[in-house]
Amino acid sequence: MVRKVYVDVVLLQDKDGKCRPLRIQWEDGTVYSVERLINRCRVCSRNVGGGQMRYTVQINGRETFLFEDGGRWFVEAKC
Repeated sequence: MVRKVYVDVVLLQDKDGKCRPLRIQWEDGTVYSVERLINRCRVCSRNVGGGQMRYTVQINGRETFLFEDGGRWFVEAKC
């Protein structure tokens, strides 16, 4: 079971409107640097529902997903 955890995101938006996440801040205040943007695509999250942009990113050497939904950013966290 997973839940949506909304996070603060520092990002770079280019002149074409594409966003590149640079850092995320977890709910406890911990800041993680995004080492690499691997992929970006529109998806429907199976675990938490809805249609969003899913960013596959590398943080601390591991691939993870970061979602953007209507200007809000979240990750899927285990309950």
